[in-house]
Formats: sequence, structure tokens, C-alpha cells
Amino acid sequence: MKHFELNGKVREVGNKAVIKAFRRQGLVPCNLYGEGIKENVLFTVSAKDLKGITHTPASYIIDIVLDNGQKYTAVGHEFQFHPIEDICLHADFLSVSEEKPIVISVPVKVSGHPVGVQKGGKFVQTAREIKVSALMKDLPDEITLDTTKLDINMRLVAGDVKIDNLQVVTPKNSIICVVKATRQMASQTAAAEEETAE
Repeated sequence: MKHFELNGKVREVGNKAVIKAFRRQGLVPCNLYGEGIKENVLFTVSAKDLKGITHTPASYIIDIVLDNGQKYTAVGHEFQFHPIEDICLHADFLSVSEEKPIVISVPVKVSGHPVGVQKGGKFVQTAREIKVSALMKDLPDEITLDTTKLDINMRLVAGDVKIDNLQVVTPKNSIICVVKATRQMASQTAAAEEETAE
């Protein structure tokens, strides 16, 4: 999986006024905890830089580089956004290591032309990512699924994803994509059934 370097400035615990002041300066308050960290690491990053993580379908291992010389390897854990504006208000990062499995969402891409679509069905992709667990060295940038064999009313679910050294964490019956019968097909089927009955 690709890495993304994020530069930050160490901060102290602050009250609401301090936090608001950060945001006015275009900074996002951040929190880092997890593997190998005894006390939460508090820092700020540029809102513009953070968009490189939050405003992309890609997933990254994040290399956090702080102004005190400390460096951490992490994944994005939780991002709080303004309810109306497209602004990240707070970011939580989880420290990870190469020795232990990492749980992270990975983008899902589809390939192929479903047989059901060739018959007039409609292809619908309901999930753009799934959550997986693997060692850092085994994490893929994305997961590609072949949809060629999908017929009408057939689907691919998270449980269909089989990759060596990778465990799917998303519930196995979660639908990723499906080929649905269209209304036109349904009416054609009904008409054919009526003719058969007559």
C-alpha cells in the first residue's frame, strides 16, 4: 500500500478557544494513539495537506512527521467533519507497526462486462471499499473484482473476496455489486408469462 507523508506541529491540550484559533489558521487538531504509544500525541496539520487523505478514494499508510523530530506510522481512524461545510474539524490517527495486522478500508474496483448486463440488466456497485486486515507488506492499494460471470439478480459480496494473507473484516454478506433486472425486463417477463398462460 502507498505511503502518504503528513507534516504536523506538536500542540498542548487546549480549550475550545484554542481549538477555534487553530481552525481559523487553517489547521486541524489531531490525535495519535495506538501501537507503541503510552500517551496520546497531540498535533495540528494543515487542512489543505489533510485533504490529500480525506478527499480521495485511495487508502494510505500515513507517515506522520512532527516538528519535534518524532516520526510515526499510522492509519486514519476517524475524521470529524463540519455538518454543513466540507471542512475536517478533527482527525484521529492510529499508530501501527509492520509486525502486527492492520485493519484498513481498501478501495474496490470492478472489471469485466457482466453477462446479465448484456441481457439488459442494470449493474449497480453499492460498495466502493471494504475493510480488511493484513500485515503492512501485504496490504493492496486496491482490490479488483471480475464481474464478467454476473447474471441477472446475481451479486458479489465481501465474502467473495479471496486474497492470500488478507482477511476481510467487512461482514461477509455485505453486497459489493449486483446486476438487477430492469422494469422493462420485468414487464417483458410478465407479458411472456401471460402469453404462456393463454
